Amino acid sequence: MLPQFAFSEEQKKEDLFFKISLAEWSLHRTLQSGKMTNLDFPAKARKAFDLDAVEYVNQFFADKAKDIAYLKDLKTRCDDNGVKSQLIMIDNEGHLSANSQTERNEAVENHKKWVDASKFLGCHSIRINLHGEGNEQEWKAASIDGLGKLAEYGAKNQINVIVENHGQWSSKGYLVADVLKQIDNKWCGSLPDFGNFCVRRRDGDLWESPCVETYDAYKGVDEMMPFAKGVSAKTFGFLADGNDNRTDFSKMLAIVKKHNYKGYIGIEYEGEDQNEDEGIRKTIALLKKVGSQLK
Repeated sequence: MLPQFAFSEEQKKEDLFFKISLAEWSLHRTLQSGKMTNLDFPAKARKAFDLDAVEYVNQFFADKAKDIAYLKDLKTRCDDNGVKSQLIMIDNEGHLSANSQTERNEAVENHKKWVDASKFLGCHSIRINLHGEGNEQEWKAASIDGLGKLAEYGAKNQINVIVENHGQWSSKGYLVADVLKQIDNKWCGSLPDFGNFCVRRRDGDLWESPCVETYDAYKGVDEMMPFAKGVSAKTFGFLADGNDNRTDFSKMLAIVKKHNYKGYIGIEYEGEDQNEDEGIRKTIALLKKVGSQLK
């Protein structure tokens, strides 16, 4: 029997057009320090934040995709806490948009085990990256091939393969939308993230050096939303009134609502000016405040 959870009168009165989940990267410092493990994540989401859905990051159980005993344990912990597994965010499994056909095919094969793990856990999707090379047209052709092949495997297992704006060409919303249109597979979609719209960095790397070319975040989310099977609410810090210090959540959530999205919005707090728990709580409060105003 699942445990019963008490909800406050304020929570009962909430009338949001979306539901809230917790992306594991919000706790990456805690996880990397060893203070908690991936197995602790479902209970943390429920007991610390009263959230009923989680989004995993494969980096925190990278060698467990085929470990059935481990996956059973994780699934049991979700069930015991009344938590649903939504998706697994996949990194470090090769480039699905590489120029090399051999490299793309290897990446497709590397990702398949995570499709299988997602299905076992009851997720609806895996999130992939489309980091690649060359110009826009070369990248699009490679992406259609690599992502398209993986989406075929996802379709056979009824698991979505979804693309996040995550640097380089994938941070241009219209390019991701065009790739998804051409693949034309209902099991292939997008995961618009309120951040991650840096197209090019000074030293050509993905994450470390200063961004020198950005894409309009509101335009990008709008372009990706017709294909959305999830949404990531990225936060880094907060103003004195509780609003985000980078993103206008009222404007962004209005875009999400415009596309009749009613699924989960995943919290992805990445700030360093406060502890992760507090950043997550402030993001929850902001989503609820703005969401309740959008009727």
